[in-house]
Amino acid sequence: MADRFYELKVAGCTRKLPILNISPKLAIAGFVILGDVELVGKAAQELVRKVPAGTDYLVAAETKGIPLVHEMARLMGMKRYVVARKSIKAYMEHPLVVEDESITTKGKQMLVLQDADIDLIRGKNVLLVDDVISTGGSMKALEELVTKAGAHITGRQAILAEGDSIGRKDITVLADLPLFPAE
Repeated sequence: MADRFYELKVAGCTRKLPILNISPKLAIAGFVILGDVELVGKAAQELVRKVPAGTDYLVAAETKGIPLVHEMARLMGMKRYVVARKSIKAYMEHPLVVEDESITTKGKQMLVLQDADIDLIRGKNVLLVDDVISTGGSMKALEELVTKAGAHITGRQAILAEGDSIGRKDITVLADLPLFPAE
């Protein structure tokens, strides 16, 4: 159980995040939007106001970005959004696959688009959405995946920027989340 906490204020919400060691030298504030209806709803409202004109679809990677992209699509009146899965499923006949590394996931992971989603976004303008962007590895993999599918990227959005991603001009975020020394 964490004994250190960080008070985050974002989108009109305040959350007490546990600070957790992820390596002998580095700790992060554990930000989990799954189940947080209030925070997801308010963050989605703020991000929707910043969606680039001409965006046809929203795309997120499994898992924590799903409630955010779902709420954003609902607010925008979109009938569909796309989720890049983290494994190849039996129903995927000709999936597109890229590898990804994230500071919160041990080892390499993959991002996968199924046939129907590839067809849906080919030639379309897509906005990439995530909950937190830290090293940018997951976002880079998502960019590679949708580009391989033939989509055009209109922008990148996240609730929070963390670590190396703080201050990036190519990502729209609502707040910054600092990194911490491990204890």
